[in-house]
Amino acid sequence: MRAAIFEEAGRPLNVVTVEDPRPAPDQVVIEVAHCGICGSDLHVTQHGLVPAGTILGHEFAGTIVEIGREVGGDWRVGDRVTALPIQACRSCEPCAIGLPGLCSSVLFTGTTLETPGAYAQYVRARRTMLQRLPAGVSFAEGALVEPLAVAHHAVGLAGELSGASVLVIGAGPIGVGVALFARLAGARHVVVSEPAHGRRQTALGMGATHAIDPAAGPVARSFATLAGRQPGVVFECVGNPGMLQHAIELAGVRGRVLVAGVCLEEDRIRPLTALGKEVSLQFSQCYTERDFSSVIDAIAHGRADATPMLTRIVGFDELPSAFEALRQPGEQCKLLIDPH
Repeated sequence: MRAAIFEEAGRPLNVVTVEDPRPAPDQVVIEVAHCGICGSDLHVTQHGLVPAGTILGHEFAGTIVEIGREVGGDWRVGDRVTALPIQACRSCEPCAIGLPGLCSSVLFTGTTLETPGAYAQYVRARRTMLQRLPAGVSFAEGALVEPLAVAHHAVGLAGELSGASVLVIGAGPIGVGVALFARLAGARHVVVSEPAHGRRQTALGMGATHAIDPAAGPVARSFATLAGRQPGVVFECVGNPGMLQHAIELAGVRGRVLVAGVCLEEDRIRPLTALGKEVSLQFSQCYTERDFSSVIDAIAHGRADATPMLTRIVGFDELPSAFEALRQPGEQCKLLIDPH
């Protein structure tokens, strides 16, 4: 099969031919219809946090083409699926309480040589992580389920949002997903702060009530003008150093700060800022099977429209250059790969 291989930091992905994957007894092989390019893929390759030879890609959807001998159940060749890109032990404390993404020995698809990802024509997935796609959910929408599940999980950790005034910092895929699910959770104001015009428009298309340019003036003042108060909940969806302190500063008295952005560098905060307002700080990482199924159900029943976040679909010929282009700030939100 064809696959895009990471070789080393600073070099574009290399599209090569590799052996087709075979399923372990508890796995299936999925023919990839679409796979999303995630910001974390950009970060780990920039910092060399994955080994040479890694096939990236953990946001995928496709069709089952081969089934391991222990899979069982009602899974069949030809089933349309997505899957949580998680290899969990199923025996540690986080696994026991339904948090496989926090497993003490977890491996994520697309991050190791042992768990190659879906920047390829085929990818393996654990039976326990499979999620069926209903007939009304396209493969493109199926590939968007994973980033939307990240957003759904973060919104769920925020607690009661009915009538709330919410600020979302960043209108990448996670930020616009947070805007979508915050509105579905009943938030009255969902204001997205994003410097890129195109991404602000995407946020509005995903359900944000307002989208502001942080370069146009102080975010706190803009938010108060729109919502009549300071944010009760702030979602930090950027992940750059300094954004955590920025979110704390913007939160209102007893505000909640939800951190969904992935920062791979050391950062600093001033605790006194949070102390003076009794701000609560909650980090959100990954998702559960329920987050995946809830997102699929919302798309299937028309409660959630994921299509505004899809910028374009690229093939393998375009992938290396498109991947590198995403390292620079821009208007694009979510790119999908079509490996055929």
